[in-house]
Amino acid sequence: MNERAINLFIAGAAALILLALSMFTVKENELALRLQFSEIVNDHYEPGLHFRVPLIDTVRKFENRIVTQSYQGETFLTSENKRLNVNFYINWRVADAATFYRANGGVESVAAANVASIVKDGIKAVVAQRTLQEVVSADRAAFTGEMFARASASVKSLGVALVDVRVQRIDLVDEVSESVYQRMRENFNALAKRLRAEGAESAERIRAEADRERTEINSSAARDAQKLRGEGDATAAAIYARAYGRNPEFANFYRTLQAYRATIGRDGDVLIMDPNSEFFRYFRNGARR
Repeated sequence: MNERAINLFIAGAAALILLALSMFTVKENELALRLQFSEIVNDHYEPGLHFRVPLIDTVRKFENRIVTQSYQGETFLTSENKRLNVNFYINWRVADAATFYRANGGVESVAAANVASIVKDGIKAVVAQRTLQEVVSADRAAFTGEMFARASASVKSLGVALVDVRVQRIDLVDEVSESVYQRMRENFNALAKRLRAEGAESAERIRAEADRERTEINSSAARDAQKLRGEGDATAAAIYARAYGRNPEFANFYRTLQAYRATIGRDGDVLIMDPNSEFFRYFRNGARR
């Protein structure tokens, strides 16, 4: 191989190396920016093949995948200065490569710490505006909604976007738990006493109304019974009068027999009377008067 061929080979290899150093690719899940002596000259690259100036330009790439951070037992104070332990997680991703590089030096761990600080400040503000009962009884989505809106606006300065922030668990610290449970027991006992008192009052009122209705019903029934009894007696008396008027002698006989039945022949009775008295006239050989 002559010297010219060697030179051509070296020149071709150098050209290929230079061409390779001049090209870079951006994947679908990446954001990229080009730097010249640490100054950003371009941060808008679509996925595909791109070119740079070798040895002068530097390319930084960042994955725009979702990053999940979980935090356990973070302590926050309510408006009553009651301490709460809150477990939550954050989902975020890189949204602007240039801003991400300037704010965090392009380091994911630095960005994660900054995002966590902003979210914690948001949760702290939300908790500080509420009482313990309001925090515990609030819907989790409503609880984090206001904080999420504020934090989303703040993290834009870091070149990231918040995807989700969720509170997983809220616990009371040990010294607060017992006092809260004691207060809950007292509240439930007071509620039970009030309900029992209201129940007793209702029962007493119902019994009084039932007694009054029973008295009214009994009085009405007794009145109606007396009326019916009086009407029956009047009707019977009228019937007896008509019957006695038709045959007075038979009526006398019948009434005397009724008197005999009522007075004679009962065990233990002693009757002292003159056999010739008017009472026994129907026993004297059928005599009549």
